[in-house]
Amino acid sequence: MVLLDPEPIHAARTWPVRCAFSVPGSRGPVRILEGRLENSKVVVYVVDIPEHFDRGGGLYTAENGLAWPDNIERFAAFSRAILRLALGQEGLGWRPQVLHCHDWQTGLACMLLRGEPRRPATIFTVHNMAYAGIGDRARFDALGLPPQLFTPEALEFYGNFSLLKGGLAGADLITTVSPSYAREIQTPELGFGLDGLLRHRRSTLTGIMNGVDYELWDPQSDRHLPRHYNSRTLARKRDNKLALQRALGLEENHAALLFGVVSRLAHQKGIDLLLAAIPELAGEPVQFALLADGDPALHGALVLVAQANPGQVAFVSGFNDALAHQIVAAADALVMPSRYEPCGLAQLYALRYGTVPVVRKTGGLGDSVRDATPQKLANGTATGIVFQDATAAALTVALRRALELFMDKKVWLRLQRSGMKADFSWDASAQAYLELYRSAGNGRMDDRM
Repeated sequence: MVLLDPEPIHAARTWPVRCAFSVPGSRGPVRILEGRLENSKVVVYVVDIPEHFDRGGGLYTAENGLAWPDNIERFAAFSRAILRLALGQEGLGWRPQVLHCHDWQTGLACMLLRGEPRRPATIFTVHNMAYAGIGDRARFDALGLPPQLFTPEALEFYGNFSLLKGGLAGADLITTVSPSYAREIQTPELGFGLDGLLRHRRSTLTGIMNGVDYELWDPQSDRHLPRHYNSRTLARKRDNKLALQRALGLEENHAALLFGVVSRLAHQKGIDLLLAAIPELAGEPVQFALLADGDPALHGALVLVAQANPGQVAFVSGFNDALAHQIVAAADALVMPSRYEPCGLAQLYALRYGTVPVVRKTGGLGDSVRDATPQKLANGTATGIVFQDATAAALTVALRRALELFMDKKVWLRLQRSGMKADFSWDASAQAYLELYRSAGNGRMDDRM
């Protein structure tokens, strides 16, 4: 059984109410709804707090794309609700052996559970250290939290408080979403002020790669594609490329190297590096198809680049799941010049689709893509192009390397097929988490209630 993040799924509102109770920070009752995952026997409990989560926009952001100003209060109430469930206070008929929390939104639950004598083991997964759930002392007091939590050993963070720190300091075990990111967050560059705490707790820290749902991401059956293909029928991939070129107004030229980008517009993602690199390749037989949304300044710059390079650069703003699948399938290469990337999923999708990733060596990108060095090309283990420095010059060199390899069709085909053989399904990752749960929950609690 699992406790889920309270994603506002309207269908879940029809599920039976198992219990209702009050928590600090919520004027109305918190309802616990019970259902099952579709086509599954897995029981799901949804925490329903209408005043905090029954609203427009997204889970974390309003319609204007900015974070909800009361996010701290919203997720503090959510954490207090799951605290009651974790302690078995609501008569559900079972008590968990392990509570697995994710990111700052649930960090408070780990900290509040820390001092409870009969509690489940806690595992805290951090997906991105840049988002820390920070508030000031007045906000801390308004939440009605115990004063002893405003200390360096608990939530205090350079005069403010951090709910991310609550998870990192309070949980029994810490995980993140790739082995390299687990090492990187222990450095000042990517620890965002919490690297000292993570070095102190390094014996509890594990990096486990995210997985891919190959039922949704499979070029042989992807419902969004004009033409299906596999590693033996890669020639059919060209039909997807021509269809995308036609749809986006790019020159219909299968001989041009089509770079795809599916990303958020954020400093982290290195889109500014790509903006500087594109003009350097203006005279080359390359194209760019970009789907992204986020920072208004980067958005405006991409619009200008697309306007200045008609037929060669196409930019679509927003999130479009079907178009994301189509770009991954149609592109010859997928570009991810991230300054840091805890795991990354787009490069994993690209490998499956025979779309060669061009990535910076950071976090999960470096863990999942093997650079096309002469040796790796010769022994058939290369799967992409990897570069080191977070600069436009280094990215430009990497894009030119991709173009050079693309011109040799036999080499490019080997590179594609090698990537398509890589297995980043959830099987291995799920097994690693299962072993972690067993070690964390061993002897913690008897759930036979």
